[in-house]
Amino acid sequence: MWNNLDGLLWLFIALVPFILLQRWLHREIQAVLLIATRSPGLTQVLFALIFLPGVFLHELSHLLAAKLLRVRTGRFSLIPRPMPGGKLQLGYVETASGGPIKDAIIGAAPLITGGILVAYIAVYKLELQFLWQLFQNGQFELFWRGITILPAIRDFWLWFYLTFTVSSMMMPSAADRHAWPAIGLGVMVLLILAILVGIGPWMLENLAPSVSTFLEGVAMIFGLSALVHAILVLPFFLMHRLLTRLTGMDIG
Repeated sequence: MWNNLDGLLWLFIALVPFILLQRWLHREIQAVLLIATRSPGLTQVLFALIFLPGVFLHELSHLLAAKLLRVRTGRFSLIPRPMPGGKLQLGYVETASGGPIKDAIIGAAPLITGGILVAYIAVYKLELQFLWQLFQNGQFELFWRGITILPAIRDFWLWFYLTFTVSSMMMPSAADRHAWPAIGLGVMVLLILAILVGIGPWMLENLAPSVSTFLEGVAMIFGLSALVHAILVLPFFLMHRLLTRLTGMDIG
């Protein structure tokens, strides 16, 4: 019965490394740019340009979701600006509040559109689903051998770059997630009520397999995104160390 929840486990296995690698890679890229240019302003511009396709899709997803849900929108910007705490806002779209459900959907829109695009590239352009199956089955030797032949695919670097920038920017920000706790609490209450009235085992037997399959698909998207970030983080880390040694300048 508990095998029906395998998708949740795979989601956790893929999501946590992706988030950690994403944050690490962003820090390394910013450090390399700042040491190389010695200009915070130019670093912000270059960093924003690197991730421009992902930022554009992120903000456009918010905008289109709000329009579809008939929620009033305001300004739309892709111009980076510094925020309190040393953070950098790469873009934004102003939306009015449409209530918890609409706000949650609008906030999740970049994750949905980004995930769809990453899945499309992975499956139809790079055929990475086979590598994901090898990883799931523990066939790591074949998995790494498959990675080495990926650059031979036509337009590989274009698809690799788009996968990187879109996946790196598809995660909702803290502001995007402001309505999620209320929705999550509501779902938890419904699940508890279902268990109390005795339909929990029926749900686990009949609904959990479909949910698990869906979560496995989401896990594949995060897993492939984590792989892309893992491939890039080492070169940027080494470049950071090299620039620090050559210039005597480091960014914490």
